[in-house]
Amino acid sequence: MIKEEKRFVASNVMEGMTSLSALIAAKAAGINDRPIYEIWFDRAKKEKKAREFAFLAAKSRELDIPLSLKDKEQIEELCIGNTHGGVIAICGERTLPSPTAQNLPKKGFLCYLEGLEDPYNFGYALRSLYAAGCDGILLGERNWFTAAGVVARASAGASEAFPVFAGDPLTALATLKELGYRIVAAGIRDSVSMYEADLKKPLVLVVGGEKRGVSREVLSLCDQTVRIDYGREFRGSLSAASAATVLGFEVLHQNS
Repeated sequence: MIKEEKRFVASNVMEGMTSLSALIAAKAAGINDRPIYEIWFDRAKKEKKAREFAFLAAKSRELDIPLSLKDKEQIEELCIGNTHGGVIAICGERTLPSPTAQNLPKKGFLCYLEGLEDPYNFGYALRSLYAAGCDGILLGERNWFTAAGVVARASAGASEAFPVFAGDPLTALATLKELGYRIVAAGIRDSVSMYEADLKKPLVLVVGGEKRGVSREVLSLCDQTVRIDYGREFRGSLSAASAATVLGFEVLHQNS
């Protein structure tokens, strides 16, 4: 199987220091319970990357995780990407709790990502939303966390650093409305410019995939649809990751 095809395969292998460091920090902060079973380090890079190895050696002792030196070929066999830098972690499944009135933030900026069809696009969206200060991600029961390693690489570790909730989106959005959240969806029909929209917290931003957009059922719960105004005539649409980026930073701007 070529690596392009392997991107859709379920994998809990964290590739590279960025993904692994984010996971370790999130576990320490109590955000993420993903188990780390073993860390592999390319024996040929031990001296060149002595600082990284020393950090992982200390963390492996602290967290009681086996740290093994392996040949490059052994590491490559488990990898989907090419940017692991000689460091991988073999991990288990992360718990994605169902959103409830008790575990959702009472006032914040959340994002519901619906129907994104590619784990890389999903990961890029998470990276931007994390940088924009988003407080948590809402997902349906079926989501790209089955390809956690790919998503972690694409998101520069943000996927492991986020509070993430998975469950019935209609129930979650209804609960958030009861908690005082406004819900806005990215879209064109019956929309207002994002510069005219009220994007103050508490807020849920809904972004749909390029092919299907936001579902009718979810739109029925939204308070408003917001659009991104273009700089020229353009009949196409932005990728979901790009839309999440632009809107996420407008939320940051309005709440700064």
